[in-house]
Amino acid sequence: MKISIKRKYRFFIAIAILLSIIAVVISNFVIEISARGKTFTDPALTPKNKVGLVLGTSRMLVEGGVNPYYKHRIDATITLYKAGKIEYILVSGDNGSIYYNEPTTIKKDLVKGGIPEERIFLDYAGFRTLDSMVRAKYIFGLDSVTVISQQFHNERAVYLARKKGLNAIGFNARGISGKQGVKVQFREYFARVKVFIDLILNTQPRFYGEKIEIK
Repeated sequence: MKISIKRKYRFFIAIAILLSIIAVVISNFVIEISARGKTFTDPALTPKNKVGLVLGTSRMLVEGGVNPYYKHRIDATITLYKAGKIEYILVSGDNGSIYYNEPTTIKKDLVKGGIPEERIFLDYAGFRTLDSMVRAKYIFGLDSVTVISQQFHNERAVYLARKKGLNAIGFNARGISGKQGVKVQFREYFARVKVFIDLILNTQPRFYGEKIEIK
């Protein structure tokens, strides 16, 4: 009897693992295929949009030092703006406490990089990529946008945006290799599965709020 229960338990565990692997593979495949031809690395080849949407991340690493993902997103935004491919910038990120404010921090570094302050708008409720995409459309009134982040993130963001009715392309900031890059890429696989769960459940942003016109 005990052996039979153990076998059933192991069987269900094996099935759960197999289904999880299948979900990861399919989710990754669908998002990569859907985003093909919609993300760019060369400013000259990037279609022009009125607004570039920068996805927030922490400026500093837990272990100390500047987060390279953050730095490369700042650099990519400045490059795209100076190339005349975007006119305004919407910074969307987490503002979870008085001690952590991604949008304001990013804005300061963009201004230091030569982007006029009046060209930068802030979305303090971009807690997740889904929130950022939906709010860009319904709060900031955008029909199209250029998402600025690393390629793996852009692919997911562009897929989500288009599913939510926002015509999005991505401009790829420089990626990261090594141990840190592998760790982030690993998390990305599961984030892509979450995309489909959110779409099935019709998950909404944590906040909506009053509309803001970018002009």
